[in-house]
Amino acid sequence: MLKKRIIPCLDIKDGKTVKGIQFEDLRIAGDPVELAKKYVNDSADELVFLDVTATLEGRKTLIELVEKLSLEINIPFTIGGGISSAQDVEALLKAGADKVSINSAAVRRPELVREIAQQFGNQCVVVAIDTKNINGEDYVFINGGKIQTQLKTLEWVKTVADLGAGELLLTSMDFDGTKNGFDIRMLQNVSQVCHLPIIASGGAGKMEDFTEVFTETKVTGALAASIFHFNEIKIVDLKENLKQNKISIR
Repeated sequence: MLKKRIIPCLDIKDGKTVKGIQFEDLRIAGDPVELAKKYVNDSADELVFLDVTATLEGRKTLIELVEKLSLEINIPFTIGGGISSAQDVEALLKAGADKVSINSAAVRRPELVREIAQQFGNQCVVVAIDTKNINGEDYVFINGGKIQTQLKTLEWVKTVADLGAGELLLTSMDFDGTKNGFDIRMLQNVSQVCHLPIIASGGAGKMEDFTEVFTETKVTGALAASIFHFNEIKIVDLKENLKQNKISIR
């Protein structure tokens, strides 16, 4: 059984870490490199960096930021935002990223998932899925949650798994930033149709939320942002709490 991972997420806009609620009302949370170093010291297992407006503004993720991060931190990190080709992936991996996250580009051209997996290995392909429940059905959203697609979430999950994705990063837009807990229903449904490691994202507000998501679903990682950025929960305390709840962690 895979040990569970605690993963801070740093949403990047204009070189700063930001955090919003349900993908809106972004506020500045600090310098990404300094925050990353803090999380290494705090025993985070991995980090995820998402350039939240890269796709929206048609830009590439900042290579310079990845180079700085690779010099400053020694835990695996994933970078996403504006990645649309194998060449983009090659540049990011050369700059020091361990994995890449693709979302909108994969929806527009699913073959990109296979191309990256074949060229660089499945282990570095994280397919990020922003999902929202509309009239009782889960749908995929793209462009930073701005555009609803006609793709049903469970069907898309099966598609990207077949194409060679190595991991899924599932963000519930309904729960994002609410601090009401993870979207257990959605995560359980995805776990039933997919064998890939899953990172749960959206809704963490207290330690019990992490215990719940690890015991009630098959996810292997739990991601959060503001509760870590603003010191509402310390990762070392969270890990101790999970150990007390008999959850096997890294």
